[in-house]
Amino acid sequence: MENEEHVDHPVSAVVIPDNDSDITLTPPRTRISAIFGVIFSGFAMMSDGYQVGVLSLVNVCFSSIYGDQFSSVIASRISNSLFIGCIIGQIGFGFICDRVGRKVGMLVTTFLVILGAALCAGTTGRHGSLDNFFWALTVYRGILGVGIGGEYPCSATSASEAADQVIPGKRGLLFVLVTGFVVNCGFVLSAIFPLILGAAGCSYEVIWRTSFAFGVLPPLSVLYFRVKMTNSEVFIKHSMKKNVPYLLIIRRYWKYLLGTGGCWFFYNFIAYPFSIFSGTIFDKALGADGTFVQIAEWSLLLNFFYLPGSLAGAFSADTIGRRKTGTLGFVLQGILGILMGIWYKNLLNVFPLFVVLYGIFLALGEYGPGAVLSLVSAEVYPTAVRGTAYGWSAACGKVGAFVGTSAFSPALVRFAHGDPILGQGRVFILGSCLSIVGGLFAWFLIPDYTDKQLGEEDEAFREYLASHGFDLSNFGEGNAAKGSATKKSGVDSAVHAEEDIAVKV
Repeated sequence: MENEEHVDHPVSAVVIPDNDSDITLTPPRTRISAIFGVIFSGFAMMSDGYQVGVLSLVNVCFSSIYGDQFSSVIASRISNSLFIGCIIGQIGFGFICDRVGRKVGMLVTTFLVILGAALCAGTTGRHGSLDNFFWALTVYRGILGVGIGGEYPCSATSASEAADQVIPGKRGLLFVLVTGFVVNCGFVLSAIFPLILGAAGCSYEVIWRTSFAFGVLPPLSVLYFRVKMTNSEVFIKHSMKKNVPYLLIIRRYWKYLLGTGGCWFFYNFIAYPFSIFSGTIFDKALGADGTFVQIAEWSLLLNFFYLPGSLAGAFSADTIGRRKTGTLGFVLQGILGILMGIWYKNLLNVFPLFVVLYGIFLALGEYGPGAVLSLVSAEVYPTAVRGTAYGWSAACGKVGAFVGTSAFSPALVRFAHGDPILGQGRVFILGSCLSIVGGLFAWFLIPDYTDKQLGEEDEAFREYLASHGFDLSNFGEGNAAKGSATKKSGVDSAVHAEEDIAVKV
């Protein structure tokens, strides 16, 4: 078996402190697993960003192929199925990755993303019916959405817990690079790949089927490594798989939940509906005669602005801290958006300037909330309910996206007074004001864990439960929790700890 190779590793892998504190063990296989955990937890999320972003260009293909038969109602139904699936996946797999394990959760979500993407690529209508075709695609996108939604709590919690073992003190930087930045790379790729197919002269059917199928590759490429991964040391020691006191948890963490869930609500409330302004850019730049390749080029340009924002947020998270980064991004995006809304009509007459400012507006969103919300949601809660609380918070974001999308379209009509450009400018101001409200939530309701280890909150959580008479014997997987507190000889400690991890996981 693979785990037998640990016997030949040197004793230097074991650190024995001089004081009476617990022995810190870093078995070689566990550290390698931690590195794999960070890298391959996030890499599959590229497919998530890709599959969400590619739908806009797939819709262009459907409109060209099916004309009026591809109505706005059908387009919304297909889009909403992914959205509903994400909510189910975020809540459901947040629970699963806490109660069953991070590894199991990631394996199942990987399978669902692969299955959903493959089914979407091969969609056909029964008996050649176009209506059956669209309904089948709706169901398949829903399956894909469950996998995508589940990836977030499973991958984020696993990456967060493993990051401290890989680069101590740089958890924020590493986490954002392998999660948020990778998701944004998926968005960029969602424009590049269809653009290449369009430039090569492929038919619309080849473009949309191949574009969906390409989303299978990222999760498929990490499947083997996820099978070989082990759960993190933090999870093994601090997990709680039965008799979870959810009422006590809510009493202790309600403020944090309001902060992470509220910030995610406001962020997605703004980010999703503001895609209407990319349509304005396309209309202004291309007019009614824009080709598929031109539309893909502009999509690529706008999606590219996400990357520098996400990179800046990754470095800022560990330098000025999570709370300051999130608040700063929210507030700066809000101020810029208000100014753009005030001079919206004038900016459209200087079109290159409008595109640049809109790109900066998007980048600021990724710098602040886009970078740190996932990070904060994966570190401020104790290990026992980290996935569950993360799933609740992320689901609030999807609710915000739904509410925002539903509210913005009527607002455009209400504020327009017969002038669509005026309506768009006022909605821009409204959305930007909500961004500032999100900044207030980030500052007053989210704690800053920049300089803390994940284990600190776990110990405080145990003390809190003990003070309420809760039985602490439910913590940990088997004897793994006890093993880290029992002092043994150097080599024997590393051997037994690794065997526990390999066998239990």
